[in-house]
Parts: sequence; structure tokens; C-alpha cells
Amino acid sequence: MQVSGGDLQRLRQLNSLSSIRALRDARAPLTLTELSAQTGLSRASVGDVVTDLHQRGWIAEVEPAPGTMGRPAKRYRFRADAGHVLGIDIGVHKVLAVVTDLARRIVASGRVAVDRHTPRAERLEAVWRAVDAALVAAGLTAGDVWGVTAGSTGVVNREGLVTRVEDLPDWPGVDLAGHLGQRLPCPITIENDSKLAALAEQRLGVAEGVQDLVYLHVGRRPGAALILNGHLHHGFSGATGEVGLMEITGWRTMADLLKDSPAAEGAPPEEAARLVFGAARAGDREAMAAVDAYARQLALGTAAMVLTLDPELVILGGGFSRSADILLPALQRALEPHCLRVPSIRPSALGEECVALGGACLALDHVDEHFFSPEGTLAGPAAPQRVG
Repeated sequence: MQVSGGDLQRLRQLNSLSSIRALRDARAPLTLTELSAQTGLSRASVGDVVTDLHQRGWIAEVEPAPGTMGRPAKRYRFRADAGHVLGIDIGVHKVLAVVTDLARRIVASGRVAVDRHTPRAERLEAVWRAVDAALVAAGLTAGDVWGVTAGSTGVVNREGLVTRVEDLPDWPGVDLAGHLGQRLPCPITIENDSKLAALAEQRLGVAEGVQDLVYLHVGRRPGAALILNGHLHHGFSGATGEVGLMEITGWRTMADLLKDSPAAEGAPPEEAARLVFGAARAGDREAMAAVDAYARQLALGTAAMVLTLDPELVILGGGFSRSADILLPALQRALEPHCLRVPSIRPSALGEECVALGGACLALDHVDEHFFSPEGTLAGPAAPQRVG
């Protein structure tokens, strides 16, 4: 059988992709023998691939450990520092930007406080202040960024347009991609914040490896998102998870059940929930009743998604998840009358960086498609440019 030059080039590409994925996923540098075992390639083929990837700048040789006797085998690691992406969380009360390397490790971040009364122009300027702070802290410029995903509060359609926001009347219709594209020449994606939080949990958090899950943003502004078959689910228009828009769920007003509790009397709205959860933790009956009432409202929308999806896991994220020790058992009890099977419920472990981290994960997915998919190119590391 004759093998064409195109076939050989394709084979080399597949061998390179197999090797670079193994090195990316490895918890420690690999020798040629270890890489051969993981990829199923011959040691000679692995040697050729490693030489090529090293010359292109995708991998680096690791120095032998101090005190190593004899001639140690060469070890190689994926160069996660070869490129960087930006994840941005544009919320009602903050704008947070994080820079990560190609292994999803946070390199630097920038945070700017805003509030529900911040005008659109000022909120957009806050985005640049957060991004600039993150880039300066990382020692990077805008041209060094390989991809950006910004997560916005509100309903975001499949075209990346914010179509509805309850708390920010001047935010719908904002052209976030166009705004970011003024200074960032790389590919840019806009997504709903809860969806990005769900993605971060599935990639890096308590849901790592889970295929089907419901993510709940529990806070003064509730939200939800779905992961189906291991992938973020958008639906036809991008409006999945917006069960809180149905008046019957009570999601729009359920935070008032905590704010109106005697345990929060006289407290500003941003402190009310913390005080009520604290009082419930101490055994205050009225506070416990308020938490139960909140959980019953939360359970209505959650049960609709659980009965539809039958997920392995429900995740509590958002500000109220810091009181998961009180809220989680109440939600478990409230779901039982509605669900054939109440899934496991876990609190988020990623904190306030969850949305921005999810943005970095989605930006890295686009980087992978550009470089590390069978249709991609393994040319030397360089920032992909935005098309169109």
C-alpha cells in the first residue's frame, strides 16, 4: 500500500495532538517512555513528536531533580505559560477580571466595585479598569491575550447580546463584544454569568467530571444554568435556566423573605441574608422559618429543572452559598415533596471567582479548537486574531 505525503502529514498531526494532550493532562512532567505508554505510540515516534513540539515552543524540558544520581531520563512538560486568556465577570456589584494560563491556573486578577445605580458608560469603563489591573499584575499587554469570555448578569442570547436584566435598566442591548474588541484583538465571547459559573464548577470545582447538573445562583439576584452530557446547555435562544422569570416560582421576590425577617431588622439589604442565616444557625426560630420559606420558593424552580433533567448533582453558588450549612438542608427538605429523586446538593467551592474562571474555561475551549483540534494548527504559540 502506498502512503501519500498528505496521509503522513495527517498522521504526524494526530500523533502531535495525542502527545500534547497527554502532557497537558499529566500531573507531573513525563519521560519519553511514560509518554509512549500513555499515547500508545512507539518510543521512536514519541521522540520525533517531542523534538518537533519542543522546537515549536509548546513543551519544555524539565531540569533533573537536585541530587539525582547517574544520567536521568529527560522529562517534558506542557508550556501552560505559552499563552493566556481573560475571564471577566460583569455583575451588579462588581467587575472581576482574571488572567489564566493554558492550564486554567489564575495568574492575576483585577476587581472594581460597582452598584445597581452605576450607569452603563461607567460600568463599561469599570470593565477596562479591571482588565487593565489584571493585565498589569500579570505583566501582559492586550496583544498577549489569546481569548476573552465575559459573563454578564441578565439573559444573554446565542449572539452574545444582553436582552434582559432585572436590576440594570440601561444594560440590555449593550454591545460588550464590540466594547472589548476596541482594545483586545483576540476572539471574544459573551455569555450569561450563571452559565459560566456552572462551567467552572464542572471543570474545576465540586462537579468536576459530572455529566448532568443544575447550577443555582442563590443570592439577592437568583439564576440557574444546566450542564447536559458534559456540555454547557444554551437551548435554541440561549435562555435556558431562566425559570425565575415565571412569577409562580417566586424567585424574583424570595430574597425579601430574608430581608423582612426580624433577624435582619434595620440592616441594609446586602447584610440581611447574612444576619438571618447567622441567627438561624444560632437556633432563632423566626430566622429558621424565614430560611425555610426561602428554600420552599427556591425549590419550585429547582424542582422543575430536576424533574426535566434528572441531574446527578445540584450546585449551590452565589453569595448565599456561604451559608450552605443552613440553606442546603432546608432546600433538600423542600425538594422532597416535588421530586421523584432528590439529587445530591453541594455548595460551590470556587467563591466569587467562579464566573470569571468559567469565562477563562470557555475562552480556552476556543483556543483548543484553534490549536489542538484535528482541524487546528500546531504552529508555534501565538495569539489567535479575531475574525470578522
